[in-house]
Amino acid sequence: MIDGPLRGEEAIATFLFAHGAGAGMDHEFMTAIAQGLAKHDIRVIRFDFPYMVKRREDGKKRPPDRQPKLLLDFQKHINEFADGKLVIGGKSMGGRMASLIVSDIAAESPDVENCSANVQGVACLGFPFHPPGKPENFRGEHLKVATLPILILQGERDTFGTRAEVEGWQYAKSVSVSFLPDGDHSFKPRKLSGYTAQGNRELAIEQLAAFIQVCVGAS
Repeated sequence: MIDGPLRGEEAIATFLFAHGAGAGMDHEFMTAIAQGLAKHDIRVIRFDFPYMVKRREDGKKRPPDRQPKLLLDFQKHINEFADGKLVIGGKSMGGRMASLIVSDIAAESPDVENCSANVQGVACLGFPFHPPGKPENFRGEHLKVATLPILILQGERDTFGTRAEVEGWQYAKSVSVSFLPDGDHSFKPRKLSGYTAQGNRELAIEQLAAFIQVCVGAS
């Protein structure tokens, strides 16, 4: 799915945007972020992982494919849209896969390559650092040795990695983390916080657009 009227040559950059584990490319969150980026002249391309494609075909819920299959599918889309100004990323699981496909971990899977040569940056929206309630199961070891620019947009209250937890871990210098005030895994704050879901999404879009612009040299 290509969002907006921009063709590749008209856009300042292309953002390849992967969905999370439980919802596909047309989820309301995905759509809102994509539409917001399009206003910054960024072409957004969304896609469904294979298990989500099957879910659409037969209506049956199923768990995500195993990591090698997810990475191989991501690689296919990267190769299709690599044009020298490609930034990749995703929501939750999709963002984690994006960060893995540009690491040496990717090459550990058959037929999967480290795609960093075709990517200018990675953006992760709500990174699943660990399963909720299990901070000891850290899933970000590869972020300690990342070489490409990586932006992580994280809700302060995200149960997959709260601000206190995230700030306590170490990352490569190329990794930057920005927190959405009082946000949960989808950046939604509590009503009493004084912040709004719309405000946090707009903040995320602004920071994401600025990051993409810098990655492709368009700022």
